[in-house]
Amino acid sequence: MGGNKGKSERGFAAMDAEKQREIASKGGKAAHEKGTAHEFSSEEAREAGRKGGETVSKDREHMAEIGRKGGEESGGNRRGGNNDDDDRGGNRGGNR
Repeated sequence: MGGNKGKSERGFAAMDAEKQREIASKGGKAAHEKGTAHEFSSEEAREAGRKGGETVSKDREHMAEIGRKGGEESGGNRRGGNNDDDDRGGNRGGNR
């Protein structure tokens, strides 16, 4: 199961994802109440975000998919053409 080289999943690993989330959430809340939970400083959060961004950007296929979705959401109007639906102002080829 899951590439564990012959070991069967037991305990936490054998639980479904929802049950794992429920238990982890309780642990996090208890740690905060007790005052032992780690709270990221803005510098630590910035560094974690940078590392995550580096990691995800190495997956070119994933990044291409993100780009395609962004293009679809924007209507593909980033270059050329006149976008009359854009109400951000500016003179785009005519008087308003």
